[in-house]
Amino acid sequence: MADGRRVRIALIQGREQGSPEADLDYTMERIREAAAAGAQIVCAQELFNTPYFCRTQDPSLFDLAEPIPGPTTDALGALAGELGLVIIAALFERRGPGVYHNTAAVIDADGRYLGKYRKMHIPQDPGFEEKFYFTPGDLGYRVWDTKCGKIGVLICWDQWYPEAARLSALAGAEILFYPTAIGWLPEEKEALGEAQHTAWETVQRGHAVANACYVAAVNRTGIEGETEFWGQSFVADFYGQVMERAPVADEHILFADCDLKALEDMRRIWPFFRDRRIDSYSDLNKRLID
Repeated sequence: MADGRRVRIALIQGREQGSPEADLDYTMERIREAAAAGAQIVCAQELFNTPYFCRTQDPSLFDLAEPIPGPTTDALGALAGELGLVIIAALFERRGPGVYHNTAAVIDADGRYLGKYRKMHIPQDPGFEEKFYFTPGDLGYRVWDTKCGKIGVLICWDQWYPEAARLSALAGAEILFYPTAIGWLPEEKEALGEAQHTAWETVQRGHAVANACYVAAVNRTGIEGETEFWGQSFVADFYGQVMERAPVADEHILFADCDLKALEDMRRIWPFFRDRRIDSYSDLNKRLID
C-alpha cells in the first residue's frame, strides 16, 4: 500500500486490435505506460483480448476461450511482477467441455495469481447474445486483499444490480472495478442513447455512495459490427462524484488517485453498514414479492 493509504488506479479503454495476440500486446504496452505514470492497480476492459464476439451466436467462437489460469494470465503475471502493480484482466474462460465463463483474473503486484471472478448476471439482448456463450458465475462475490488495497471485481451487466455491489462492499472492497463492454445500437442511439448512458453511469455512482467506496468502470470504445461502444470509462468517489472520465471514441488510459484513508473516514460518519436492518431483508431472496 502506498504511503497515506493513497493508491493510483488506471483504466485501459481500448479498441479491438484485430487478433487476440494484438489485443494482448496492445494491453501490455498500455499497462507499461500506466506503470510509468505511477499506476498501482490497472484494469482492462471486458473480454480485453478478443473482439466482443457476443454480437452473434456462432459455435466456432468458443475457440477463443482459454483456461484461467493459463497463457494470458501467465504473461500478465510476469508483467505485474516486473512492474510491481496489480492487474485485473477480464477474458473468456474455458472451464471444461461445454462450460465457459466471462471471467476476471486478479494478479497481485508480485505477479501472483490471486484468483478469479466469474460474471454472475448474464444478459440476453439483440447484439449482446451472452447467454449463448457464458454459464452464470458460481464463485460468489469475491474481494482480494492486494498489496495496493482491497478490491472487488464485477463485470458489465453486474453493474445494474445493487446486491452485487453491496455484497462486495460488505466483504471489504474499497474499490469496485467493473470491466465493461456496453454501447449503442444504431436503431436506438438517436432516441435512447443519452438516456441509456445516463442510466449506466448513474446507477454505478449510486453504488459508490450507498457502499462508501470507489467505483471504477472501464468500457470498450470503437465500432464492432453494428455496436458503437460508448467509451466514457470513469471513476467515481464515495460521494458519487466523477473524478475522471474518458472520451467516447478515443483509446485512453484514465488515471485516478484514490484516498483509502478518506474512504474509511467516510464510512465512520455515514455508517450505512451499521444501520442496515438485516432482519428486514429476507424477501430479497425471492424473485418477486407476491
